[in-house]
Amino acid sequence: MKKNVLSLFAVLLLSGLPIHAQPGLDTKPLTLEGDIASHLVSGVDRFLLEELAASVAKRETHWKRDFSSYEAYVKSVEPNRKRLAHILGLRDERIAFDGLQLEGSTAESALVGQTDRITIHAVSWLAFGDVTGVGLLLEPRGRDTVANVVAIPDSSHIPEQIAGLELGLVPELQYARRLAESGCRVVVPLLIDRKEKISRLTHREFLYRSAFELGRQLVGYEIHKTLAVIDWFNKTSPGKPVGVIGWGEGGLIAQYAAAVDTRIDAACVSGYFDSRQNIWQEPIDRNIFGLLEQFGDAEVATLIAPRSLIIDAARGPEATIPGGRGAPARVVTPSVDSVKNELGRAEKLVDGLNPSANFSLIEGGAKPLAGQALDQFLKTLSSGATLGQAGENNITHLREKFDADKRHAKQFHEIDRHTQWLLRESPFVRKQFYKPDTSSVAKFEASNEKFREQFYNDVIGRFEHDRLPFNARSRKSYDTEKWIGHEVALDVFPNVIAYGVLLLPRDLKPDEKRPVVVCQHGLEGRPQDIIQGDHHAYHDFAAKLAERGFITFSPQNLYIFRDRFRTLQRKANPLKKTLFSVIIPQHQQIVDWLKTLSFVDEKRIAFYGLSYGGKTAMRVPPVVTDYCLSICSADFNEWVDKNASTRNPHSYVNSGEYEIFEWDLGSTFNYAEMAGLIAPRPFMVERGHYDGVASDGSVGWEFAKVRYLYQGKLKLEDRCEIEWFDGPHTINGKGTYDFLHRHLNWPKR
Repeated sequence: MKKNVLSLFAVLLLSGLPIHAQPGLDTKPLTLEGDIASHLVSGVDRFLLEELAASVAKRETHWKRDFSSYEAYVKSVEPNRKRLAHILGLRDERIAFDGLQLEGSTAESALVGQTDRITIHAVSWLAFGDVTGVGLLLEPRGRDTVANVVAIPDSSHIPEQIAGLELGLVPELQYARRLAESGCRVVVPLLIDRKEKISRLTHREFLYRSAFELGRQLVGYEIHKTLAVIDWFNKTSPGKPVGVIGWGEGGLIAQYAAAVDTRIDAACVSGYFDSRQNIWQEPIDRNIFGLLEQFGDAEVATLIAPRSLIIDAARGPEATIPGGRGAPARVVTPSVDSVKNELGRAEKLVDGLNPSANFSLIEGGAKPLAGQALDQFLKTLSSGATLGQAGENNITHLREKFDADKRHAKQFHEIDRHTQWLLRESPFVRKQFYKPDTSSVAKFEASNEKFREQFYNDVIGRFEHDRLPFNARSRKSYDTEKWIGHEVALDVFPNVIAYGVLLLPRDLKPDEKRPVVVCQHGLEGRPQDIIQGDHHAYHDFAAKLAERGFITFSPQNLYIFRDRFRTLQRKANPLKKTLFSVIIPQHQQIVDWLKTLSFVDEKRIAFYGLSYGGKTAMRVPPVVTDYCLSICSADFNEWVDKNASTRNPHSYVNSGEYEIFEWDLGSTFNYAEMAGLIAPRPFMVERGHYDGVASDGSVGWEFAKVRYLYQGKLKLEDRCEIEWFDGPHTINGKGTYDFLHRHLNWPKR
């Protein structure tokens, strides 16, 4: 050991480098063993599970129910109803129509089935934009209609199965047919199925991804199609009772439709109603951003009250989605006990309502929407109606060349086309949204604060917890010729730590203050990857900056261990949170701790990240304003298009990064707007021509908006740069290093 110390001393003498005593770190010893990144991710997982559990009790703060009268109650919950409609993406204007379109031609009639009791026609109807609903119209023959009903199948069924035209359900479970035979006019819409669109990615998830980015939901589109039929019912037969009924995914649509539209008199939900606390395990197309902040199914039920809600606690659809390209998920039958508990919560929430809530629970067992549940739904709509006996056989399908796949493909295309239209319109929407005052830098900064708050609260999601004391722990883990490295861990929230590696140049004097560059790894990376080993993307940039005299800190971010971190996003989203809801407090804690170090200049702490670290560069500095500049490497592009386009070859829509999609960026913050939240601090993009993240055109298009803000509007000519270099997805370390030296006022070596 003595020989090694003498050898190092000799090396320093021969190199001509000055020898200084290293400033000490006043911390406790870091004793964590094993994989600290794994420990960090597991801790965040526990934290989010606890937040999910706590969300139930917190919801009441968002409700101001007034039970003094029926009218007062409806008015008091209207803000919650509007909030639910918003997060369901119900923003597109529905199109009024006079009648359903009969789907026939010279080759085949729209009449697809009939008996002595009912007729069945293939129909379509205008819904919103260029999107139509499509399905079946069942009408009773030779009698007056007692009620109007939208009967919604699960996504695993087609309308013809619940109407008795196709195999798959015994007549007893053909609830659309049975309601029509009992005197109801019934419309049955088609839902998008969960078959694979491409390998390991379902039709539903494919459409969900781009819609989510643009503030829409696939389930919202399907609710809109249902409500378009309700519009028609009320136009053609005002005063006639209206009901919605569904099984599985159809139950979801029926429940939400009744919650947002008070014209619906009764809803029957089968095989779906539950607590939603495990929504993160359900198919990702059910991922409603911020749902659990205000709503479990109990709270949704209170929006239906005092109208009738019948819960059929029967067998639901069951499926396992293995994931791979898409998100792993499972669909299970809610347990009867869980259904009872959730309905019991709903009853307590509206205990003072007059007239009282009209909730009913039917234990349907293995036969969903058969017998008692269907009979009660019918009698709720028309007290004198009688549920007829189920037939013994299916109805003959009059279309010999019926092609369900072709019809489904057309519906799929219409929804995708509408979302892509929204994508094309989104730059104009954002331009109307983000309007800071650019008449002066001071006015710009002041006016930007409301957008910063909206970005943090509504896009990223803010945990209101106070951060814990640092409880800093460290241990020396590197000892090289030019710098020494310390692993550091800090407490952030209960179960949540920040962890990273601090590199201190050997010539750091105890009495001087130096700039810090926080260096951020990318997807599946670690702090160690950007320090040693010459990784092809990182090229040891944290260590190379330390060799130039900068102090560097390399944090461990959450995006590691594939599904383990991606399911963190699944758990966070229903809480109106994201991965960055945790990453931002971690970075704030890191920066605050760095500022306590005697050798750190708290005014010169910069951020530099590559790939997913570049994503961090666009999301953390807008909120952690202690970062005096930000460099985005190998990530900056037209981000909304990259996430929502189904034409862009670089799009995430077809990829395995199912966590990457962020709610409603299309209407709010693309990368130009995020860079606006960094301004007037210096901002730089590092871009290799052959980086597969995006095309040069996409990068240049988005960066031009940022450059115009800095130089054209704010007249800050030296604070916004882009370096184009002849290379791939990697740190280039030339223009960016010059940028750091210049703006951190540190001499080159």
